[in-house]
This record gives sequence, structure tokens and C-alpha cells, in this order.
Amino acid sequence: MKLKDQIDHSYRQAAAGMDIPWMLQQWVEKTPDKTCVVWCPFEGDSQSFTYAELFEAARRLAAGLQSKGVKKGEFVLLHMDNSPEFILSWYACAILGAVVVSTNTRSVARDMSYFAEVTEAACALTQPKFARMIRESCPQIRFLGLADNDAGVDCKDSVDLQSELDAVAFTDLFAEEPISLRPVDPSLNLGVQFTSGTTSRPKAVLWTHANGIWGGKTGAQHYRLRSDDITFAFMPLFHTNAQSYSMLSAHWSGGTLVVQPKFSASRFWQVVTTHKVTWASMIPFAIKAIMDQPVPEHKMRFWSLGARIGQIEEVFGVKTLGLWGMTETVTHGIIVDIDHLGPEMTIGRAAPDYDIQLRRADGSLCELGETGHLFIRGVRGVSLFKEYYRNPDANESAFDEHGWFDTGDLVRSDKDGWLYFSDRDKDMLKVGVENVAASEIESVIMLSGVVDECAVVGQKHYMLDEVPVVFIIPGPGASELTHAQLEETLIAHCRKNLPDFKVVRSVHVVDELPRSTLEKIAKNVLRDRLPPITSDN
Repeated sequence: MKLKDQIDHSYRQAAAGMDIPWMLQQWVEKTPDKTCVVWCPFEGDSQSFTYAELFEAARRLAAGLQSKGVKKGEFVLLHMDNSPEFILSWYACAILGAVVVSTNTRSVARDMSYFAEVTEAACALTQPKFARMIRESCPQIRFLGLADNDAGVDCKDSVDLQSELDAVAFTDLFAEEPISLRPVDPSLNLGVQFTSGTTSRPKAVLWTHANGIWGGKTGAQHYRLRSDDITFAFMPLFHTNAQSYSMLSAHWSGGTLVVQPKFSASRFWQVVTTHKVTWASMIPFAIKAIMDQPVPEHKMRFWSLGARIGQIEEVFGVKTLGLWGMTETVTHGIIVDIDHLGPEMTIGRAAPDYDIQLRRADGSLCELGETGHLFIRGVRGVSLFKEYYRNPDANESAFDEHGWFDTGDLVRSDKDGWLYFSDRDKDMLKVGVENVAASEIESVIMLSGVVDECAVVGQKHYMLDEVPVVFIIPGPGASELTHAQLEETLIAHCRKNLPDFKVVRSVHVVDELPRSTLEKIAKNVLRDRLPPITSDN
């Protein structure tokens, strides 16, 4: 047996005897009365579940789904915003052995039809505001389960909506008796998330139960979570960040998960202090929104971020953990150590149990200090996703013959081996003979003091192939500037801080930047707005 095969075998053996129901059952037996989930809606009172209560309710829901004909291995569309119904449904599917397809609630009907078709979904579970779209776009589902509220906001017409759409009330899906636990099986398919695509349809990333266990266990180890930790999740549970980094990590460690429908700047500190939150997975938008608020006394030890940022540590009194991961890696493939945070803006080093390579465009390996294409290797179905479901071409192109997965990201290493995110490979500009990372220009522009948000794209150029231009949302510092003055200020700032071929050629002021369903800026839309430059005039 080859060495890699031996290693892969040992990792699969390490997952033996564990799956998601097993994980919950351990804490039900050890600390049944420990709070597992706290729900903090924007309207009404908070709601909490102990480990015993959550497990019992999820098993009753699993029994109800089974009585409606859902079988082990079938796919269930879960189209809900953060809510107790989402968490109960997710765990119920795992207990039953069904595959939960957690879909982005900003998806349109065309997306949902595609998701249902790819997975051949048996049923869908959703909230009132999405119900008509789901029913119309997914005619093949056998039944529609409908909650009576929209992430905590009561729907007075839910009963009429159930009748109109021939839907089953979510509360009616709970059986009187909980389902009997099936044999533990880490190889069983657990869930699907669809990754965003620009030129092609999204791909269905398939996780196994071993993946879910890996995500919870590894995340908890990276964060050094204990059973007394309180995790705050406001990002959508239908994505890996909240689902794996937050929910599964919290529940692997026997801790408490505090959930909001979505981020709220006005409620952030109230939730943190009331529930004695000890950590949260944060994003720049959220940090910016609370930057000017007074910082109360709190118990947070750290925030996980896309990079280590000293200014945030000083302002908020928390450690910042740089990290990198994606749906395909289940958890963090790169992370800083919580006791050794590393230099400013680092995303860390390769996490234990992952191999990484930075490759040049010709496939050769980068030296320290270079920027290269990030490839990562783990064990498929354990530390890497199992496959792109029903997409053999995507699977073949994503992995090379040695099992290395092409992440599509560009990462730079410094002379000491610390890693820094550079850009998406697709976000490179070709200016003459020079390769230019849009993110580098964007980071400089964001330091100008006159911009709230920006996106750099390439505009076609008759001689240079393309040149960089920027779309901006002006900040408060630009309030007294005319458009001409603002453009002059930004170009001068770029000239001061960048080589000439990286200086933006024009500035376009917009009220908002177009977004994909995953909140990433839709740069293809911006590029389409730009006519080719056909002369120097």
C-alpha cells in the first residue's frame, strides 16, 4: 500500500464509529441539561434547547419525515433563514440518514429549480416568504413542509398559505415518538451546499458524516473550544462558515450556540453581553458596523476572520484569528495558532492534517516570498469534500492525478512561511505583460480615506489587453469632493502607493455594488458596463 493510501486509510479509520447523531448523543448522555442552542429573534422572546431537548425534538422530526416517505439517502431541500426550524431540520435529516441540501435564501426560482433537479429532492422545508417560489420552482417534490414564521417573525397567513400550496405545517411533521437510532455510519452522505459560479451553474458540494465530524472536531481544536464556550452565529447557517465553523464546532465541544436571524449592529453587544458570548466568526461588514459603538465589558476571547488584524484587537480587546477555508475543505485548511497569531494580515499556516502547495502558472512550486496558485490535499470524504455531486467533469478537473485540489485562490508566502490571501485566480488582470491582482489595488484604495467600498476590474484596452478601473461607494471623507476631485484624489493615491501599471485609469461612483447570492461582488456585471478602450483618447 502506498504511503498516501496508508495515511488516507488511517484517517478513515479515525472517523470510524462516529457520525452526527453519535456526536449529539455523547452530550445527551454526559450533560443532558446543558444549553445547546439559544435562539435570539428580532421579535418576541428568546428560546433555548438543552442537548436532551434538541436531540429529542430532532429525532421526533426525523420520525415524522420518515412517516412522510423520506428514506435514508434521499435529499431534502432546506430553504430557511437562521431559525430553530433550520437547526432542528438539519439535525433531523442527519439522524434519519437523509441528505440535507441547505440552499441560499437569496436564490431565485431558477436556482431552486436547478438545485431540486440536480439532487432529485424528495421534499422541501421552508418558511412562508419563500413558500410560493419553492412550490412553483420545485414541482417534483413529494411534499412541502412549511414553518409558521419567517425566522421569528410571525406569519398570520401561514394557515391559508398551507392550504393554498398543499403544504404540511412544520409542527405537524413531528411524530409522537422519536425515531430509533440507525447504526453509526461515517461514510453516509450528510449534506450538500451549492457553490457559486460565474460562467457555469453552481456545483453541488457533497459532504459525508465523516466530513461533518471532521468539521466540528477540527474547528473546535483550532479554536480550543471547551464545553463552557458560548458561540455567537449570525451568519447564515446554510453556508459552511456558520454551519461548520460555528454550529458543528460548538456542538462537538459540548458548548452553547447562540443564533440570530442575521447580523444586527444595534443588537450585537446586547446579545454578546447578555449571553456571555466567548467568540464569534466575524466579517468586515459586521466589524465596520460596530466600529463606532462603545465597547462594553465582554467575555469574548477571539474573533475568527479572513486575516489577523491588529487594529481590531486594539479596538475591541479580542484576538483575531486569520484563517482560510472553503466549502470543499469543510473547515479551515489554513489557520493561525491562537497563541501565536503571526504578522499583520496573515491567514496563518497550513492546518495540521492538510498539505498545501503554492504553484506557479507552469506548475512548478513557488519559493518562499512568492505568490502562487493554492493547491490543498486531504482525504476525500473526511478532510475534503466527497465530490461534486453528479458532476464527474468538475471532479476530474478539480483534482490532479496525485489528489491535489485546485482551490482557485492565489496565496503569498513570506520568507518565514506565513501565508497571505492574495486573490481569486479569476480576479487577475493582465496589463500588458504584467499580472495584476485586483485585491492589491483594492486594499490600497481602501486606505485612501474617501472610500467605503470598492471593486477593481479590468477594462478592455486596445494595446494593453486590459487596464484597471475601479467602482467605488464614496465614504464620509469624500462628501465635500466633486467627482473630478474624487477621481484625482484616488488616482494620486494609487500613483503614490503602486507601480504605474497598477494605477487605476478611471473611477466610477455607484450607490451599490452588484452581488452574487453568496455576497461576493459580481465583478462580471461591472465589467459588462465598460466599453472597450479603442484609443488613447
